[in-house]
Amino acid sequence: QVQLAESGGGLVQAGGSLRLSCAASGRTSFSSSVMGWLRQAPGKEREFVAAISTSGRSTIYADFVKGRFTISRDNAAITVYLQMDSLKSEDTAVYYCAARRGPTLIASNYNYWGQGTQVTVSS
Repeated sequence: QVQLAESGGGLVQAGGSLRLSCAASGRTSFSSSVMGWLRQAPGKEREFVAAISTSGRSTIYADFVKGRFTISRDNAAITVYLQMDSLKSEDTAVYYCAARRGPTLIASNYNYWGQGTQVTVSS
């Protein structure tokens, strides 16, 4: 079982930046897992944001964050990151770290979830 813990959320002005971190419980499980970030805004369904391959060499992004957000991972540190730049008020949401076993890089079918971290962007 993979345990995930997000951190780095907070309040930021529009146009600003935040970096979210997600610490996982085990190196072996983490390095063999595709990692992703999803978010849920008030009154909306949870939506996919970004994902990264097991090696960190490939990434996928939702259209609404392309060019602004960057997902990365450090397998030695057992951590995945989401660098968020040029933040907009509509980025306000609870952001969740998620993991899925295996090398397939997709936007769905994640097996493990963190508790989430709140990101609030003010205008």
